Amino acid sequence: MKILLVGSGGREHAMAWKIKQSPLLSELYCAPGNPGMAKLGTCVPLKANDILGLLAFAREKKIDLTVVGPEDPLALGIVDEFERAGLKIFGPSMSAARIESSKAFTKRLLEKKGVPASNGAIFSDWERAMLFIQQHGLPVVVKADGLAAGKGAVVARTEQEGWAAVEMMMKDETLGPAGKVVVIEEFLQGEEASVLAFVDGEHVLPLLPAQDHKPVFDNDQGPNTGGMGAYAPTGAVTAEDARSIVDKIFRPTLEGLKEEGISYRGILYAGLMMTKEGPKIIEYNCRFGDPETQPQMALLESDLVELMFATCEGRLDKVALRWKPGASVCVVLASKGYPGAYEKGFEITGIEAAEEEGAVVFQAGTAEKEGKLVTAGGRVLGVTAQDETFTKALDRTYRALRKVHFEGVHFRKDIGWKEYVRF
Repeated sequence: MKILLVGSGGREHAMAWKIKQSPLLSELYCAPGNPGMAKLGTCVPLKANDILGLLAFAREKKIDLTVVGPEDPLALGIVDEFERAGLKIFGPSMSAARIESSKAFTKRLLEKKGVPASNGAIFSDWERAMLFIQQHGLPVVVKADGLAAGKGAVVARTEQEGWAAVEMMMKDETLGPAGKVVVIEEFLQGEEASVLAFVDGEHVLPLLPAQDHKPVFDNDQGPNTGGMGAYAPTGAVTAEDARSIVDKIFRPTLEGLKEEGISYRGILYAGLMMTKEGPKIIEYNCRFGDPETQPQMALLESDLVELMFATCEGRLDKVALRWKPGASVCVVLASKGYPGAYEKGFEITGIEAAEEEGAVVFQAGTAEKEGKLVTAGGRVLGVTAQDETFTKALDRTYRALRKVHFEGVHFRKDIGWKEYVRF
């Protein structure tokens, strides 16, 4: 069958890599894709947000399944448009994608259903928001209501930091419409984890729990990024925790959506804090994580295409998730200066040498220029390896990534440190 994969990052490269392994696949198209994805399928020059262009292409090529990677086209209603045209597409509808595109919508939903989460409040007036920070115990997290490309959450440890975040989002409108409304919540203490699940409107099929690393520097220092690395599975989530997450977090959330007339189909991503009181939800995303997808795809033994069709058709109860034994680790190689300003256009070498070490190098911010692979983004590559134990996977990943070079390359040297100290 013919599959169209929408997106161009490391997450989408990992998805394309796994889709390519499916015996169900006949042709793979990637829009717009990247140089790494071009080795797996045909890249077409259509942006992920060009919904009408993608729809026309899917019709022309008689695409059997469209798979959406990033959140923006989901929030813009790509699923609704394709389904109106009678085309099968993997991902939640526009109304369901509000679980990520509106923090205020999700906050009200969680409170209504009693889902374990941080205490907080919603503000559309910046002066009231500043007063709340003054009266509330610190630290707090200030979140922009809308999508803000990973820049919409600020941990404020002082009143001044909180006020600056509110002023930046609401008064100065630095984030545009995304910051007109903010959610301010208590800062949860504990260890973070990511639990994703296939959801078909009725059934929940969780993936292996993973742990992402947001701060740019070692020891969790520096500003937050889109993710500097991830590993799966994580010991931060016990078997009991996993059951609790499904029963007390996922299921009540889906019930709440149903009460709003919304059937959720696709991937539901729960960003969690493992607190002393048990798992609590920090945020929901309406798509696969990045970089969590990279180690998860490396470990997934089941056919991803079959799982996506089962999700679309409401029969997840008829399929099972099968995993390779052991663990997988992904370390992101980033441009110097990221997540701030950075230069582009530096030649990348050593990918083949890294893959000879048993790793897979997923491309994210890359481009081809005069026959050479060059840097074209903040997060450039995700070097990912799988092995029979966590420590072996970790060693393999770092051994491989040291074969890769480009000017100003930066990576964290302590990805998975919390797992390492559990041994």
